[in-house]
Amino acid sequence: MRTFTKFSLRFVAYLLVLGYLAGDLYVFNGPLNKRIQASNPNSLESIAEAKANGVVARVFNHHITRRQLEYAIHERLWLEGKKLSNLRPEKKKLVTYAALGDLIDHELLRVKVAVNTKQLPVSDAEIDARLQRFVGRFETKGHLESAMKSMGIMDENSLRNRIAARIQQEKYVAMRVDPLVMVSEQEISEFHETHRQKLAVPERIRASHIFISTLSKPSEEAEKTLARALSDLTAKTKKFTTLAKQLSDDTATKGKAGDLGWMSRARLPADFAESVFSLPKDSPTLVRTKLGWHLVIVTDRKGAKLRDLDECRQDIIDALTATKRHQAVSDFRSALRRFETAKIDIFHDLLEP
Repeated sequence: MRTFTKFSLRFVAYLLVLGYLAGDLYVFNGPLNKRIQASNPNSLESIAEAKANGVVARVFNHHITRRQLEYAIHERLWLEGKKLSNLRPEKKKLVTYAALGDLIDHELLRVKVAVNTKQLPVSDAEIDARLQRFVGRFETKGHLESAMKSMGIMDENSLRNRIAARIQQEKYVAMRVDPLVMVSEQEISEFHETHRQKLAVPERIRASHIFISTLSKPSEEAEKTLARALSDLTAKTKKFTTLAKQLSDDTATKGKAGDLGWMSRARLPADFAESVFSLPKDSPTLVRTKLGWHLVIVTDRKGAKLRDLDECRQDIIDALTATKRHQAVSDFRSALRRFETAKIDIFHDLLEP
């Protein structure tokens, strides 16, 4: 009898628990149901929480935030020499979705690379070269640190890791795309006929410079240092070779009297090319760029000239390959995005101006 009573009480307790669970889950949305909903990334609660935290998109449930998107927009426009505030609303929308597309592709590729890491080694030399180019985009160390902070990068080691990851993604895309890119002899010949003028050897100059970066020192101090050097040159109390060794921050040229070699406009940053190509020969001049101050002297010039097919064959192959590869990469990224559509969530209402 006592055993039956215990069984009855236990059975009733089970029924009460099951009844509470059923009510929690299906009737009054209790704590258990809320917790389950919160753990489901596709629930209204999870989506609302993500939006409240500034999430504009999710890829494999990895969050892309408004801050990340704003930096990506800024970077895209910076490379084009534009500002968001100067764009019309429709252009702002196009830029916003283009930048978001880049971030989505980055996350998709990050997942793909994770299972192909051993096939995509990245050397310290590759990271160093990319890091140097990245740092060179900022006028001062403060601008660099501000950009890193906005991207959630706390120190140089974190920056190196992110650069390594980006290089691995590029190698993954190359591994999938490059075998598909081929150029025929007919395409080479037709390209030469159509672009004969553009394939001409462009105007070139040979120049030397003494460079002082403003990344870690005040612009005024760099300008004064090079102004004194210019005075020494003008007075012929010092030679350019000596001044380059003493003052230049350009380690690649300071030991060669600052010689930059033969250069076309296309090889140089726009702000530097505009100033240097307008200089008369053998006339040292101070030039300001976004990277720092230069004391530049043009030592020789060569005019443009046409080239026959054999002379520019490799240039044509490179140009056609680059164009085809760019399209192949775009097609690959589009296909990848379509294939993983179910894993991508974009909160369009948060992307409106």
